[in-house]
Amino acid sequence: MPAILTITLNPTVDIAITADHVAPERKLRCSRPDTDPGGGGINVSRAISALGGHSTAFVALGGPTGDKVMHLLAEQGIGLSPFPAPGETRQSLTVTDASTGEQYRFVMPGPEWSKRDVTKVLDRIGRAAPEGGIVVLSGSQPPGVPEDFPARLATRIARTQARFFLDTSGKALHALLSSGAKPADVLRMDDLEAEELAGHPLPTRADSADFAESLVNRGIAHAVIVARGADGNVLATAAGRWVAQAFPDEVVSKVGAGDSFVAAFSLARTRGLPQPEALRWGAAAAAAAVMTEATDLCELHTVKRLLRSTTLTEI
Repeated sequence: MPAILTITLNPTVDIAITADHVAPERKLRCSRPDTDPGGGGINVSRAISALGGHSTAFVALGGPTGDKVMHLLAEQGIGLSPFPAPGETRQSLTVTDASTGEQYRFVMPGPEWSKRDVTKVLDRIGRAAPEGGIVVLSGSQPPGVPEDFPARLATRIARTQARFFLDTSGKALHALLSSGAKPADVLRMDDLEAEELAGHPLPTRADSADFAESLVNRGIAHAVIVARGADGNVLATAAGRWVAQAFPDEVVSKVGAGDSFVAAFSLARTRGLPQPEALRWGAAAAAAAVMTEATDLCELHTVKRLLRSTTLTEI
């Protein structure tokens, strides 16, 4: 089976707690914290492991918090390819208000990177890219990493025998449009990111498919996925357009749904499934993830159960 390498430049130790009621100017008595290694690529690796697969997590780590991430990954049996970060690895905090079910997410910025750091990590990732496998870049970029980093990495990966799957947002996503980079094999974004990139609303599945197809035609990526939340996940390629929709029993937390999608989609592709069927697996995994608590991801038995009712339709 082809190998998967996930990339996390801005990892974190995710801490999740619950308080009876969140209010200002008072001491909040909280539950014991749940602690997990976090950051987009790490979460993809964790979800791949939960689905019975294997990946290697390429992670930039620094300081005692970085050591904590390394320890947590080892506890979960996830292979690690460490890269020395230019400073202390960050922490993130999710607080759930038990009285309302609302979640408050506090996300730290991470250490500042220099141009030299960026050059070094591009070279290291290029050398670590698995021949015939998949490289997944997911999650936020630390301060100092330029907006065109995903585009530069796409061009770097294109020189190897690996495929490049990209899940990005914000300025980095906009930079792809004018970068002239080699196309990613798969580009994923959510509906709000797609509307911001398009510059106008995308109210229907067909609108999302039209926009995704336009990016394929422009050579931004060979396949573009737009996640529309409860309305399904839209995929456009040169061969066609599809939407896959899964139906969770309940929504507990939306944290990790996108990473679970990317994990299941990538794993399905390494197992030889065509892209529309991989889309179904991704949709089921995302739906399974929203049924779990904040720092938890998808669970294999739930994914398999939801997969039976997950629909796949051409647009």
